[in-house]
Amino acid sequence: MQSLKALLLKVMQRTMEKPEIMSIQSSADVVLVRQAVRHFAIAIGFGLVDQTKIVTAASELARNTLDYGGGGTMTLETLQKLGRRGLKLIFEDKGPGIPDIELALKDGFTTGGGLGMGLSGSKRLSNEFEIESVVGEGTRITIVRWK
Repeated sequence: MQSLKALLLKVMQRTMEKPEIMSIQSSADVVLVRQAVRHFAIAIGFGLVDQTKIVTAASELARNTLDYGGGGTMTLETLQKLGRRGLKLIFEDKGPGIPDIELALKDGFTTGGGLGMGLSGSKRLSNEFEIESVVGEGTRITIVRWK
């Protein structure tokens, strides 16, 4: 895993040959995830609205990874397909898992003290959204935002 400074240097050089992995073990890491996602979004040419959408979704999912999954990782990958550029983010934890994914994706549903908009909101802010969860093993959420 690399520091934010090392990731940003890579962005400036625009050399993303492989996905980058960031640890999410504290609130400070959630902030670093947001910063890294914003910098990558800027580097590949996202406008302000798309930057805000991907950063907001990443922030929500990083916070969920920490609060509900007990910590985990975010994998960040740049994409290029049919002349389009995008960002793919994968959030993984080894937490308790989500027993009812359909229910968890409903606005207002929460097992914590939040508003229950994190998962459903992140889904709306993404062009692609996939969630896999096994009770007792953990959760993996993949989002993609295209330019």
